[in-house]
Amino acid sequence: MEMKNLEQLRNLLYEEDEVKVLDEINRIENALDLHILARNINMNDGFQVACSILNNPYCDLGTALLLFYDADGYRLLTEDIEKISDRLREWKEFVLLLYNRIVNDEFSNKHISFIPPLGKVDIYKMKKKNPDIPKVFLEPSPGKEIGILSIVEKKRGSQT
Repeated sequence: MEMKNLEQLRNLLYEEDEVKVLDEINRIENALDLHILARNINMNDGFQVACSILNNPYCDLGTALLLFYDADGYRLLTEDIEKISDRLREWKEFVLLLYNRIVNDEFSNKHISFIPPLGKVDIYKMKKKNPDIPKVFLEPSPGKEIGILSIVEKKRGSQT
């Protein structure tokens, strides 16, 4: 990836005009750029940017899974969603929508692999709580494994 392109993606992450950000994401025609953005967004600010990435026709299944796990979607796989606090309504709507899109195979691009951050014990415990978890959430997705670098600036004293 060219440094110029990385700089453009970094600038997009720090852009304060949300309409401009969403418009720029809609124009991206490269699955890798979308994946890099997904890896670097902060969903604590809301799910608009993540939804824009997911709605881009170039979004890859690996990117969708990355966003699912980054949004703590694994909780959906192991907990009763109805018992999760209504304070988290926006989160519930996002992960449920994303879960259904993944299960319904709505991401036709499958060029970027995502490996779920789960060990054998994690998978065992998850299956014990919910034996019907679709395999797509537990196994590496098809595609090429890509090491994605962080393009956001670290704060002083930050460990990540």
